[in-house]
Formats: sequence, C-alpha cells, structure tokens
Amino acid sequence: MSEMHQGTDGDVAAIGRLKDASERIRAELRKLIVGQDAVVEQLLIALFAGGHCILEGVPGLAKTLMISSLARCLNLSFKRVQFTPDLMPSDITGTEVIQEDKSTGQRVFRFMPGPIFANLILADEINRTPPKTQAAMLEAMQERQVTIGGTQHVLAPPFFVLATQNPIEQEGTYPLPEAQQDRFMFKVLIEYPSYAEEYEIATSTTGDGHTALQPVLSGPEILDLMRVVRRLPAAPAVVRYALDLARRSRPNEADAPEIVRRMVHWGAGPRAVQFLILGAKARAALRGLPSASTEDIQAVARPVLRHRVITNFAAQAEGYDPDRLIGDLLRDTPVHRAERIDDERLSKVINA
Repeated sequence: MSEMHQGTDGDVAAIGRLKDASERIRAELRKLIVGQDAVVEQLLIALFAGGHCILEGVPGLAKTLMISSLARCLNLSFKRVQFTPDLMPSDITGTEVIQEDKSTGQRVFRFMPGPIFANLILADEINRTPPKTQAAMLEAMQERQVTIGGTQHVLAPPFFVLATQNPIEQEGTYPLPEAQQDRFMFKVLIEYPSYAEEYEIATSTTGDGHTALQPVLSGPEILDLMRVVRRLPAAPAVVRYALDLARRSRPNEADAPEIVRRMVHWGAGPRAVQFLILGAKARAALRGLPSASTEDIQAVARPVLRHRVITNFAAQAEGYDPDRLIGDLLRDTPVHRAERIDDERLSKVINA
C-alpha cells in the first residue's frame, strides 16, 4: 500500500483497496456494534478526509465503544480523555518536569507527553471542561502540534479527534463556541437503536462471550489512502454546488432563500465548502467511485452544516432546527449542469 503508484491507474487501484478496506472495517465493527451503520460511515468519511468529528448522543449509545473499536480496526494508538471542570490544559498536552541526571547530578527539564500524543483521541464530554482547556485541545487539532516551554512538539500523523457531547445535561457545562465548533469537519448525531437492534444488543452483551477485533489497516496505509482521497477529482459543477449550498445558508447573501433570511443568524463559512468537497471525495472513494458527485455533496451536507448554521429565536419558536433548514436548502438549491471537464485524470476515467 505504501508503494502506491502515482497517477490515474495507481489511484484507481488504491480506490479499490480503500473500498475493500472500508467493507472489512465495517464487518469488524459489526462484531461489537449493533446498527449505527450511518454513523460508522460518517466516521470513516471524516477519517479518510483527515477531519475531526463531534458525536452527540445520550448516554449508553456505545459512542466510546465505537471509537475505541475503530482505533483497533485501524491499528492506531488510542487515548481517552474524560473532560471534567477541573481538567487543566497540561493534563491534555503534557508538561515539563524536573529530573535529576544520576550520572552528572544536574537537574534538567524533561517533557512528559500528555494523552494528546496518540493517533486517535476520544475527547469525552468536551463541553464539561472550561474554555481554556477546550482551547488547548482545539489548538492541537488545528496546528497538529503543541508548544510547551517554548518548544514545539509535533503530533505524529495520522491524528484524529472524536469529541462527544451529551445533549441532555447542560447545567454546569461549557458549550463550544461556534468558532471552535467550526474546526470539526462533522457533527454526527447518534440516535436510539430500533427495537430489533436493541433486542440484539440486550442478548449479545449480557453473556460471557469475548469478541476480538482484527486490524485492517496500518497508520502508513491510512496516510496513503488519505492522499488518494485528496487527489480524487471533483468536477466544476460539483464544486459550484457545494459553494451554492454554503453561500445560500448565509442570511445576508443576495440569493439566500426567504426562510434563511428569517430564521438564520449566521450561515456556514468557507471551511464548510472545503469540508463538503472533501467529504464528498471520501464518500465516493469509500464506494469505489473515481470522482465526487453532487449526490455525495448532498449525503454529507447535514453533518458538515448542522453545527455551522446558527438559527435565531424565530427558528426556535417555530421548531426549525438546523437539519430542517439544511433539508430546505438541499431541496431548493439547483444542481449545476455538467461543465467542461478540466481535470485530465477525471476525463480519462470517464472516457475510458
């Protein structure tokens, strides 16, 4: 995998390997996780697009088990950080301690890395810790490094943060500001299982069996496949469609729908366009397709936009949540007709 050929032929072969790997990962996760197929797909899309996720759901929906199981399938180092009101930034990033060199008797500062130095981080209940500690985590997410005592410490790739939030207990919490939520590629909502799924959970988790998960990919293979996703072409019409969705979510735009003008306080920014396109590319690659389509944009629109479209009091009074507004945008935003293909690789694939 690490010796992947460059160019169209190599990328097409790599896309096939990515599709196969994603199917094997899903099969492994189904050994422990009942249902939640849409959630697993969104996590895989974000992961291969190189983005971070917020997972929101009530307690007991296997958020932690899902993330730790995913880390095992990907053969990545995994750390869980339980966010609490007394958690300090150094508890996450690490700190310098004084140690004595026994050979010389001198005391020196030595850096002790914190749990942020892992490939996959579970930031459990990130809204339960004060803004200063949240900022330390989010800075590491953005910069892929931490600075301690004037020294920069690089976080080894691949690096992903999956943060959870509990939507039913808001007293004594510190909700992430909109600007910090914008650093997350997806906001994934985890719903209750169906009756049949919950029956299977009840029967499969109350016995004495033990299920072992097999690793499917390694860190270097994941990095190779992430580069393949980046190289996947998106036609100009697809890019324009992503741009239109984001811009029409802004109430001050000239072509914003009336419902947006009346019910939205702030719309999605340019980062939303980037994540719509990256998410569409990753979704297409996971299905073994050679290019992203407007259908892929539509499929990732809700997890990309729901934490970037900020509704006002009028929307709350009328029961309009972001997902409902995004549904209106998807229904009313026209899809551009196909334009001349400028990407040589995409042209070769289509005309083959």
